[in-house]
Amino acid sequence: METYSTEEQQVEAIKKFWKDYGSSMVLGAALGLGGLFGWNYYSDYQQQKAETASAAYQQIVTSSASDAALISSAETFAADYKEPGYDALLQLLAAKAAVAAGDLDKAKAALQKVVDSKLGGGLEQVATIRMARIDAEQGNYEQALAALSQVSQPSFVGQVAEVKGDILARQGKLEQAKEAYQQALAEGGAMNGPSLQMKLDNLNVAS
Repeated sequence: METYSTEEQQVEAIKKFWKDYGSSMVLGAALGLGGLFGWNYYSDYQQQKAETASAAYQQIVTSSASDAALISSAETFAADYKEPGYDALLQLLAAKAAVAAGDLDKAKAALQKVVDSKLGGGLEQVATIRMARIDAEQGNYEQALAALSQVSQPSFVGQVAEVKGDILARQGKLEQAKEAYQQALAEGGAMNGPSLQMKLDNLNVAS
């Protein structure tokens, strides 16, 4: 499986956004409750809840001694804390751990939870791209390409094109793969992954 260097940078940005604004977004949903006392109570409660979930998240990330431990902790986090943002971030980590352990089905299940969360901010896009990679690894090429077609945010165009090129190359569709790699390069892909130019050069030699 390929590394996730560019996506990891995007995930780090999402993590920072959630840490800075996540609790405020949740609190904003309570504006319709009415009453100053009720609002203050709810605000304090939600803030404490978010801080507890944040501490638990950090504990899991820093203290999990193995991939199996991280996966197990991620599975119980959602039941213990109703914080979908942190849960989604943990599911991304759990999926990565499952891939490392060779359990691709478990990785896909974790990524599907992220997609289903519909949190926005790019999390679903990252999860969908990673699911497409797993589908390709399992030989489900058409399913992988269909998944990539659902990624619509402009910031992911280059990554989608590169993964699409990888899939088409596996299928032996070399001319289409070259077009996909060229699109990825045009979107600045070579800056984030030097191997992209190598992939295109190898295809040019092969054809």
